[in-house]
Order: sequence, then C-alpha cells, then structure tokens
Amino acid sequence: MALSSQFTRLVRFVPRSSAAFIFIGQPVDASIDVGLAVRRGEEVRVEVFSGSSVLAAGSATGKFDTIDRILSPLSADEVGTIRCIGLNYKQHAAEVKMAIPTIPTVFLKPNTSLGDPWPAPTILPKLTQETDTGDYESELAVVIGKAAKNVSEADAIDYVLGYTAANDISSRDSQLSQSQWCFSKGFDGACPIGPVLVSKELIPDAAKLTLRGLKNGTILQDCGINDLIFNIPKIVSFLSQGTTLPAGTVIVTGTPAGVGMGRQPKETLRAGDEFAVEILPHIGTLVNVFENEV
Repeated sequence: MALSSQFTRLVRFVPRSSAAFIFIGQPVDASIDVGLAVRRGEEVRVEVFSGSSVLAAGSATGKFDTIDRILSPLSADEVGTIRCIGLNYKQHAAEVKMAIPTIPTVFLKPNTSLGDPWPAPTILPKLTQETDTGDYESELAVVIGKAAKNVSEADAIDYVLGYTAANDISSRDSQLSQSQWCFSKGFDGACPIGPVLVSKELIPDAAKLTLRGLKNGTILQDCGINDLIFNIPKIVSFLSQGTTLPAGTVIVTGTPAGVGMGRQPKETLRAGDEFAVEILPHIGTLVNVFENEV
C-alpha cells in the first residue's frame, strides 16, 4: 500500500508561546521560504498539527503559533543512521576527476551528526580548524516514511515520506587521508537538515528540483537534481536490498559541482561563515552559520 500524507510542508519548531514545547505544523503561507524568513527575523505563522513527529504528524488542529526557533524536521533519536550517497552528480565527478560509478557509493553518518538550521550554531571541530579543510556539500535529502526492505525501483517512492535540504559538512584532510568517509563526515552536527519537510505529493518528480549552495551570499553550487547519476527510486531501492530502512531514515543523495575542495582557489568553511542550501520549488533554504569548537 502506498504511503500517503495529510500535509504538504511540515516544520518542527519551538513556538514563541512557550520555550518548553516543540510543535509540528504547517506554515500558513504556502509560498514562504521558512529558512530565509526566520534568518531575516520575519514572523512565520504555523498551523499546529496534533502529532508530535513528522512521522506521525496527525492532522491540523485549527490552532496557530509563531516560530521562535526552527528545528530539524526529525530528532536525532528518530533518524537512526543517516545513509549517504557519494559522488552522485555527473558534474561533481568531472570536477574531482573521478570515474562515473556503476553502483552507488554508500557511507553512513551517525544520528549525532544531525543538526538544526540557524539559529542553532553549526560547529567546526578542532580537527577541521587545524587543517582549514571544512567543506560544504549542498544536498537533497529523502525521508523514509515506513520500513523498507528489498523494494523495487518501481515501488521505491511508495516508501518515501518527503524531501528536505541537507548539508553534508566534511573535513577534507581527514577524508583524503582515509579510504572510508564516515569519520570525516560524521562529526557532531555535521548533517544539518531542514527547515521544511515537503511531501512527495507536492514533489511528484524530484528530478525537476533545482539546488544551489551559497556561501556568504555568493553562489558556489547551482545544478538541477536531474544531474544525479542514480535517481531517487534507484537509491532507495539499492539501499533497501537486504537491509531494513526504518521509518525516519534520512538519505542524503549527493552533491553537485562547486564544492570547496574542487575550486581554484579552494573555498573552506570558517567561523562566522554562513552557508545556505536552497532547493526550489517548495523546500526553500537551509541556513547555517558556523562557529569554532573550543
């Protein structure tokens, strides 16, 4: 049976009415870019849903509140592990001079790497600071809505709850000195996601989305999701073979060309930098501001 949702765009947030609560709800203005609006200090009104999680959002209650602090759509204890696809854009493979893979390259991030959008700080570990090799990766993230195992490509989207934005923050010195990527990409807070989870009904074809990455307002990544080497159904199906993907699993699907390590001169992330991942239409902008671990 296909998974259906009763929402179009959900946010998880701390309301202005009480810092002691976390609500799930739907922005009243269907066109608002929640991430940018919150960053600009604009009021974002939300209709509160009856559920306590995007995995079981319930229904609209007719009650309204205003966002005080935006959170990642899922909490760390809901995501289990974060499944990541490396080298999954044709343009990116070309810029790093690597062959197009024939099967998806998979690595994992722990749930401790899940991070919130701004105003929560995004921390650059001491290890990354020492080598000045912090890097960004703008990505489309997929959220699984029901347990998936051994699913076909034809049925894969039935298991998808929705889509959001992610930044696969990396420490390149650590990454390039090892054959496995989990350590260099798995630091605390190294996978901020959000701010909005958009239902698959609103995005029936993710390949029609466009993605941009902006550092301090300068566009460094700009690509259509149609440049993916392995599309969303292929990724979900592949990851589910012999492996249960529980509801809440987050899949980050790869980054396009323009990452810092591939630029001349190189771009790195430092304390005070703002990085925005913009996915249009519907998803909007994930904004993160970086601070040094002390």
